[in-house]
Amino acid sequence: MTDRYPGYNVMDKRDTPSWNELTRKVIDERLATPNTPTYLSDQEWQTLNAICNRIAPQTSHRAAVPVAALVQQKLADDKRDGHRQGSLPPLREAWRRGLATLDAAARTGHDMRFCELDTTVQDQLLHAMQDGELTDLELGDMPAEAFFKERLAHDILAAYYSHPTSWNEIGFGGPASPRGYVRMYFNRRDPWEAVEDKSGQTAEVTRDNKHVR
Repeated sequence: MTDRYPGYNVMDKRDTPSWNELTRKVIDERLATPNTPTYLSDQEWQTLNAICNRIAPQTSHRAAVPVAALVQQKLADDKRDGHRQGSLPPLREAWRRGLATLDAAARTGHDMRFCELDTTVQDQLLHAMQDGELTDLELGDMPAEAFFKERLAHDILAAYYSHPTSWNEIGFGGPASPRGYVRMYFNRRDPWEAVEDKSGQTAEVTRDNKHVR
């Protein structure tokens, strides 16, 4: 992704009226999420990291979002969504089966673990799961395509966009509390919102964004 909001850093809002104490606490905890296997086994952790790298690939010119760590924390906390598709087991069990299925498919087809495969082959297995073509016994009665859509893609992308680094990508200011937003019409922005570089005036936009609080 190109840098659409050059010079913008949402963390500059931390100690301003843009964020309240609860917001600061939640974000601080999120940033402190351990990027190591704490709930998952080493093998599950490596498989999850490989999956996250294919679903949400990241660039080298920006600090990486610890997507696997955030997904793992959701599992450790058993933080469910308040609803689930009837064909899927509860959160932790669905992920346990899904990770085991991709590793089993990699061993069956290539005599390797999923994390050891070339990225092209990893993508092929993920596409097969998305299309419901994986039928490994590790799945049990869980449909592969339902797991891919409702858990794998959902949880990984939600984790990615829950992180301040991703907010910088999209010009998001974080929770709108207590300041909120006032100028809600098209092509209008509050002075505490990031400026998008639409016309290639990067130097000017960068200067403006460095003053966004």
